[in-house]
Amino acid sequence: MKTEKEKMLAGEVFNVYDPVLVQERRRARDLVEQFNALGETDPQQSEQLIRQLFGRVGTGCEVHAQFKCDYGYNIYVGDDFFANYDCVMLDVSPIRIGQHCLLGPRVQLYTVNHPLDPKLRRNGAYGQSRDITIGDDAWIGGGAIICPGVTLGNNVIVGAGSVVTKSFGDNVVIAGNPARVIKQNPFHE
Repeated sequence: MKTEKEKMLAGEVFNVYDPVLVQERRRARDLVEQFNALGETDPQQSEQLIRQLFGRVGTGCEVHAQFKCDYGYNIYVGDDFFANYDCVMLDVSPIRIGQHCLLGPRVQLYTVNHPLDPKLRRNGAYGQSRDITIGDDAWIGGGAIICPGVTLGNNVIVGAGSVVTKSFGDNVVIAGNPARVIKQNPFHE
């Protein structure tokens, strides 16, 4: 029989109030609160807290407060990662972000959702999730929302305020609600 955490990581319906998961979220919130309290006062300590929180951090990671996440350990970022103010990463499933990626202010990455069955949804006790993957050299504009299960290829630019509900391949500029390809990105290697 699977634990609730194993169900969560497998993308199955799981009990969000499982004591192990509650404790892991509490640990993440403690680190997030410490990080946000620092603001811009101690960049080295801020980076140390992010390294304790995230599952993997490359070189040159910069995250601005106020940052929020669920677990932290499901967030994996490559080298030269930048997240501007007020980003939210609901990392019930893994969020994998490639090299040289930029997140504008108030970007929201949601891996979690609630079950379709209203009986399971009524008290908020059950969740379900799908991974988010973002390739190298991506730039996600301010206020954009990336929904569960989305994969963005390399060199993707997401316009500010967009809602990304499906996956896109490499070298595109996408925008809108729901996001769609606006044009090909000619600047790629």
